[in-house]
Amino acid sequence: MPRTPAENERIRQAAKDKIHNAAMTLFIKKGYHATSIDDVAKQAQISKGLLYNYYKGKEELLAAMVQVRIEEVKEVMEAATQLATPHEQLRHIVDGALDNVYQRPDVYRFYLNLQTQPEDDRVLASYREQLNEESRRQFEVQCQIFKQLGVKQPRLRSLYFSSALQGAMLMMTTYPEGFPVEEMKEQIVREYCNDPTNP
Repeated sequence: MPRTPAENERIRQAAKDKIHNAAMTLFIKKGYHATSIDDVAKQAQISKGLLYNYYKGKEELLAAMVQVRIEEVKEVMEAATQLATPHEQLRHIVDGALDNVYQRPDVYRFYLNLQTQPEDDRVLASYREQLNEESRRQFEVQCQIFKQLGVKQPRLRSLYFSSALQGAMLMMTTYPEGFPVEEMKEQIVREYCNDPTNP
């Protein structure tokens, strides 16, 4: 019995996820430039021919991975803005960010590394800029949430909030054993996300 289009898409997506995970493992371990398509195929335990069915080469694979990351970030922020109050929206951002790093610290490390690549790296510079541009876009959304919360200097509060959140995310990858994820969430929410008229 032939597979349905939905089954074909599920198989296709599973293969792409496997390739992305293999590439990420190698990019973290060896670096993007030192990793070959052969390496990725071996890590994913698939043939190079099958990998080429999905991606023409290593850069196209990286571009797809970056796009997935951008969409994930957008989804968290879009879901946050659908919530009823600024406090709930900010809480959603905190939960989404810290849960994501806790579940997939390698993903966070990979994209943090990509966002800090040298400008002179002609291959990686455009992907770094795409990620940073999306971060700037989402920061502006976040500033509007703090403005709705009614805090003084919402942009400054948003900077403090992002700094605390990014610091916690980095600490989670540095000291993964016993990191107090839930306690950290509560502390960030208490410090930055409360309505000043209703402390």
